[in-house]
Amino acid sequence: MMREETLKKILLAGAALLTMIFCLGPFIYMVLTSLSSNPDFLLPTKPFNLTLANFMAVIFSKSAHFLAYLRNSLIISAVAAVATVFLASLAAYSLTLLSLPGKTVLLLCILALSMFPPISLISYLFKLMTALGWVNTYPGLVLPYVAWSMPLSLWILVSYFAQVPKDLHRSARIDGASRFQTLIKIILPVAAPGVFSTTLLVFIFAFNEFLFALMLTVDYRSRTIPVGIALFEGIHGQIPWGEIMAAATLTTIPMVILTLIFQRRIVQGLTRGAVKQ
Repeated sequence: MMREETLKKILLAGAALLTMIFCLGPFIYMVLTSLSSNPDFLLPTKPFNLTLANFMAVIFSKSAHFLAYLRNSLIISAVAAVATVFLASLAAYSLTLLSLPGKTVLLLCILALSMFPPISLISYLFKLMTALGWVNTYPGLVLPYVAWSMPLSLWILVSYFAQVPKDLHRSARIDGASRFQTLIKIILPVAAPGVFSTTLLVFIFAFNEFLFALMLTVDYRSRTIPVGIALFEGIHGQIPWGEIMAAATLTTIPMVILTLIFQRRIVQGLTRGAVKQ
């Protein structure tokens, strides 16, 4: 019995170690390449000399536009997250606390719409944004991000709002509060953990999204950081691996820190149990 328990612990520790190496290996390699004085993406540099030159080149080079890309990503992601959660809150309030027929069917239809792959819609989306004159603009990215993250946001918020006692809703209505006032002053504060985790998830999704940003932007004025890094190019057309890895490191570290700090809320938001309607 003791041998069996010991074997289980060894196997569990080995699996955890392999998983950690698998997950952290690329990140560690990225950081080491960004700190190399003569970086090569595939072959290690000998000797390996540490330097911050790649980071300085990325941050202070006017041709790299790294800070512009980062600014665009932060603004677009924040606006998309706030807009998505606001609209999803209105929908979740209607589906959980109001007497509407066919609520379950509507939720399933919304979930089905989210299963379409983005690549199947990008050509039509590009035509729409061209007609609106929104190519290479902030609204041209915010609108697709809001639409694409709406189903997940709605499902998470529905699961939270359904746990809010309906007596709170009735009491607010009896006291003369409008439906909008009830949502803002009563429901959202009670469901604050769910609202926060949903906002965080949408922000991370929008910050990391690549396809829409690649197709709907032209230059640094609205291009986001994932596309900006992917299109990094040296003066003579060479691929500057050191600068690419430095930019990726600068972009990844805040997301890693944000995820580590709020990982419990993220997991809670994704694994909230099924809801009785």
